[in-house]
Amino acid sequence: MADLNLPVLDFSLLDQGPDAAAKFRDELRAATHDVGFFYLTGTGVTPELSERLRQAARDFFALPEEEKLAIENVKSPQFRGYTRTGGELTQGKVDWREQIDIGPERDAVDDGPAFNRLVGPNLWPATQPELRTVAEEWHAHLSSVARKLMRSWALVLGADESHFDSSFDDPATLMKIVRYPGTDAPEPQQGVGAHKDGGVLTLLWVEPGKGGLQVERGGAWVDAPSVDGAFVVNIGEMLEYATGGYLKATNHRVISPKAPDDRISVPFFFNPALDAQVPIIDLPEDLKAESLGVSDESSNPIHGLYGENALRYRLRAHPNVAEIHHADLLGAQSV
Repeated sequence: MADLNLPVLDFSLLDQGPDAAAKFRDELRAATHDVGFFYLTGTGVTPELSERLRQAARDFFALPEEEKLAIENVKSPQFRGYTRTGGELTQGKVDWREQIDIGPERDAVDDGPAFNRLVGPNLWPATQPELRTVAEEWHAHLSSVARKLMRSWALVLGADESHFDSSFDDPATLMKIVRYPGTDAPEPQQGVGAHKDGGVLTLLWVEPGKGGLQVERGGAWVDAPSVDGAFVVNIGEMLEYATGGYLKATNHRVISPKAPDDRISVPFFFNPALDAQVPIIDLPEDLKAESLGVSDESSNPIHGLYGENALRYRLRAHPNVAEIHHADLLGAQSV
């Protein structure tokens, strides 16, 4: 792994005594201050669970078109379910992928702030119960990993270990099971356009042997191929915001594979409750001196209240769903 463009961290160090745990936290701080991305090994996710997820994804995308479209996201005010190839936008441009979006399983909420419209049930394929089973196992395991990472950041940045806990009592997680079809185009095509994640933390599983993810480092794009047994982890703009810019959200993109190849990946986004403010960390003076500040753009402001960010992102990424279910919000100042 010495030739990789991103640092590699071993999560299991947290359970190997105080010195090993401190080493991990220092490496975590450095990786997310300098790069914003790293590989994470030692998470306890077994090869068997990963293979079940991969097979469930393959089985879902192999379903007849009418079965996938039976749970198309245009039927979900919560933007859940299946998105056909080309049905999502990044920076206003089409992403060449198909996917199923899975969030916390909840009853729909009919009142309160506009972002409560994101609360509700998932859409599951009727003929494939294993997809829900393995997705819920994946969600539970990665949520545990994410909580330990959040506590590690809090400690190494000079706060109490529980600094972030209350914001994640009911996290607004999002799991995407994605297939990137191959293309015959002579030039690289946009699987996902260049962007920074808008939430707090992303853990990405990529099908073994596949590439396509690229991370911006030093003004250039570098490859971040899959590594067996490892997740690609990155922080989002809200963790940058919570640390005054000391930790760094980084641009990344996905290049579509060349036909006949395709690629399965599963990003898991761990975010605060929709109605939660992410608590700011008062950094020690030595770390504060190294902060570059929050890269807040006027066209894409970062709100401390996560739900305001999440709703805006979904409305922009899925304008067809927005027009059907949320036409009253389009063009509103709050989104």
